[in-house]
Amino acid sequence: MQAALRTATVSLLALLLLALIGGCSLAPAYTAPSSPPPADTYAEAGDWRKAEPLENAMRGAWWTMFQDPVLDGLEVKLGNANQNIKVAFARLQEARAATRIARADLVPTLNVGSSATRERVSQNSPAYVPGRNPTYNNFEVDAELSYELDLWGRVRNSVNAAKANQQASVADLAALDLEQHAELASDYFTLRGEDAALLLLQNTVDDYARSLSLTENLYRGGAAAAADVYQARAQLEGARTQAAEVALQRAQTEHAIAVLIGENPSRFRLASRPLPQESVPPLIDVRLPSTLLERRPDVAAAERRVAAANAQIGVARAAYFPVFSLAAATGFDSTHTSNLLNAPSRLWSAGPQGLLTVFDAGRHRAQSAQAHAQYDEQVADYRQTVLVAYQEVEDSLAALHRLDQESLSEGAAVTASGHALEQARYRYKAGLVTYLEVATAETIALQAQLSRVNIVNRYMNASVLLVKALGGGWNDAAL
Repeated sequence: MQAALRTATVSLLALLLLALIGGCSLAPAYTAPSSPPPADTYAEAGDWRKAEPLENAMRGAWWTMFQDPVLDGLEVKLGNANQNIKVAFARLQEARAATRIARADLVPTLNVGSSATRERVSQNSPAYVPGRNPTYNNFEVDAELSYELDLWGRVRNSVNAAKANQQASVADLAALDLEQHAELASDYFTLRGEDAALLLLQNTVDDYARSLSLTENLYRGGAAAAADVYQARAQLEGARTQAAEVALQRAQTEHAIAVLIGENPSRFRLASRPLPQESVPPLIDVRLPSTLLERRPDVAAAERRVAAANAQIGVARAAYFPVFSLAAATGFDSTHTSNLLNAPSRLWSAGPQGLLTVFDAGRHRAQSAQAHAQYDEQVADYRQTVLVAYQEVEDSLAALHRLDQESLSEGAAVTASGHALEQARYRYKAGLVTYLEVATAETIALQAQLSRVNIVNRYMNASVLLVKALGGGWNDAAL
């Protein structure tokens, strides 16, 4: 009785010791890497931060803040049919499966098998029994149980690395989703800007055609020179060339939108909707720079990859230590099926196993160095991602601020050039100047109007880029 109690006590202590040892991990204690400290405010914010917080509006369908039903419909189609997003989702599923694969090593593995073989043993073999038939049947049914004792945390660190990579894949999917939706919004406003430019050029072509007709009439009446006719015709053909170029750009933008929403460009068409020249982007609360790291999925993905690399250091370190495992097998083995499942046919084995690599020509040392180098790589990538995040916000804020100023000055330029053109036409009709002055005034007026269209287009695009730079309302709680 005392012997049995002593054996049970020793077994219990051994199990407790294994449990304590099993709690150790050779991975460094993980803390998120340091990054450049944020400033108190964005340098380019200026007086831009005028809006009430739009956090709720920016979450999910952030594009609805532009209040454009056509854009809303296109964005919904993109979410359902964009092939790049489907690729990223498939990668996320792969990462989830990899996590489940790693977790499978935390529990024992059970294999069940059976075999039926016809064998012949060599009569010159030491195992041969003289007088016995060297040819016989062998039937076997067995089950094997194996389990690695995770004493050094190799399996747990593998699971931690897989889980961190899975979280990085979640953030990658969110980053790509944000990028694709922002690209669609940018292409959409570009298309509408091209519609405005094309409408302007088509009207200009009509105006130049009327000017050419007037000049030809004056030439036939002897009130204008032949050079004036050639100048007017050159102006007209130049405007037609510009209109054709903008039409080409519009077609290419339309094709890009079709691909983003998963449709065949050959069948996709968007009706012309010129961007109003009084268009202004919605006001966006940019919040404090310190919150940016919580709202950028690409920053979250970079940080999770640092965590995965940190766990892999623990996996590499565990390779220096012996691997202990428990193995057990049981089954039946017989030369006849009639007595295969009888008690005398039973077999079993059980016991611990240990394996220690004594010499590997520096393999483990190189693997450990590789793991540390990969960690340093991911830390540098994380810090670079943070710097780029701040840069993109500052760039977008600078663009909004400067384009607001450009819009005002270019509006004034359009008004002034329009008056100058009107005066030049009056003077030409009165015979005071040649058509060269009219042509010059027309060129200046057209370029001013096209520049205003371009500025408004860039203004709307800058607001889209700001939403993207701020993370589109995403939050790392999604991980």
